[in-house]
Order: sequence, then C-alpha cells, then structure tokens
Amino acid sequence: MNNIDNKDWLFEITPKNNFFALNFKEVWQYRDLLFLFVKRDVITVYKQTVLGPLWYLIQPLLTSLTYTIIFNSVAGIDTGKVPAFLFNLAGITVWNYFTSCLTSTSDTFKANAGIFGKVYFPRIITPLSIVISNLIKLGIQFLIFIIFYIYYYTSGFLISLNIAVVFLPFLILLIGILGLGLGMLISSLVTKYRDFSYLIGFSIQLLMYVSAVMYPIELIKAKLPQYGWIVAYNPLAYIIETSRYMLLNVGHISSLGLIYTFIVTIIIFFLGLLMFNKTEKSFIDTV
Repeated sequence: MNNIDNKDWLFEITPKNNFFALNFKEVWQYRDLLFLFVKRDVITVYKQTVLGPLWYLIQPLLTSLTYTIIFNSVAGIDTGKVPAFLFNLAGITVWNYFTSCLTSTSDTFKANAGIFGKVYFPRIITPLSIVISNLIKLGIQFLIFIIFYIYYYTSGFLISLNIAVVFLPFLILLIGILGLGLGMLISSLVTKYRDFSYLIGFSIQLLMYVSAVMYPIELIKAKLPQYGWIVAYNPLAYIIETSRYMLLNVGHISSLGLIYTFIVTIIIFFLGLLMFNKTEKSFIDTV
C-alpha cells in the first residue's frame, strides 16, 4: 500500500484537545454549508403555511396589542411621551430575537442527530446558522416597527431616535451571542436530561416578566423595590432597556449594567461552547 504524506490531505479531522476551541478557519471552510443551513431554516419554517413569512409580522403585532391592553390600559403602566403600543413593540422585537435564538439552538443535538451521525462538519455551524437566519426575521419585524414609528411621528407624537442608535448592531450581536451560548448549554444538557426541553418554554415565559419587556426598569424598582434586584441582575433587562433608549429615546443607558451584561454574556457563551464541544463527542449514544 502506498504511503500518503499528510500534506496530500485537504482536511485532517482530529479530536478537539481544547473544549473551548472555536475553529474560525474551519467554520470559514464550511461557509457554503453554513449558508445552506441558513436557507433551510428560513424556507422550511413556514413552507407549508398559508400566510408564510407574514407570521413574522402577525406575532409581534398581536403580542404588542395584548400587552398594551393588559399592562397599559388595565394595569396602568405609564410609558411617558411614547405611545404604549410602540413602547411594547420595541421591547418585543428585541425579545423575540433572543427567544428565537435560544429555543432553536437548544434543540440542536436532538433535531440534527441524523445528520451528525452520518457526516462530519463543524457542529457549531448548526447553531450559528440559526442565529444568522433569525436576523432575517428580526429585520422583517424591525420593518414593521419602522412603519409604526413613522405613523406615530407623523401623527404628532414627540418621539425621536437617540444618537446611540448607531450602536444598535452591536447590541443585536450581544443578544445573538447570549442566545447562542444559552442555547448550546441547554442543548448539551437535553441530550442527557430531557426534562430541560419541557421546561424551556415555561422558563422563557417567566424570564420575559423579569426582563423589562413591557415596563421600564425604574418602574419595577420604584413600585416593587423588594423584587427590583431580580431585574437588576438580569442582563436581558439592560439589553431591552438600552434598545428602547436607542430607538425611542426613553429611559437611560446604564454603563455598569451594560458592562455586567457583556461579562455575563461572554461567560455564558464560553460555558455553552465548553459543554457543546464536550457533548458532541458522545451525544450520539444518548440521543
């Protein structure tokens, strides 16, 4: 048998020596597959639905309308000079991107076991494709936000963008990394403990109420100071509050809150990456 030198191989697949490894070069080599997964995620979700991508618009609109009626009209939460519907729509649009990234990536190993068991490619590509494809959904929902923003502005409401809105892409990136990290962490746990897959939907609903989606952070601190610390330690609350500050010029930016959010996000991402890389070696035996 002829001996083949290592340099004759195009790729060399070896076990990961470092559980924190994120091989960007390898991901780039498989970029065509990444884009293929993104296309798959976008097309197949609503392929056999009547309204198709319109569900991207219907869901935040109905949710914002419900929150406006319950929390603003009934509960009396004041949003100041900003129309309550627009206030809620801004928070829900950002929140939806996080939840979409989290719920979809949290099922990575279970949903792709058939592919993972047959062919090799960097497993991280699958959750990455979900985070990227959800940007398309986010873009569509931002479009409907802009339409309502223009409507309220031309109707005489005193609303304006803050100059800090130029940093909104960095905030979106932070949300994506946080959702990716949590999703990889939960996906790794689901391979052994199926209970997590049942708890995630319920947990997201609870998390939403302590993430300042439908109220300003300062309001909960003023009315319920004994529970204010729960919101204060929730990095998502600072992300949503900052996004509303950028888009509607209400509330304020907490520099310490954003630094805390950044640190927590990085820790969660690397913890999720650690668990993800460790689980991909043996998950096929437990899924």
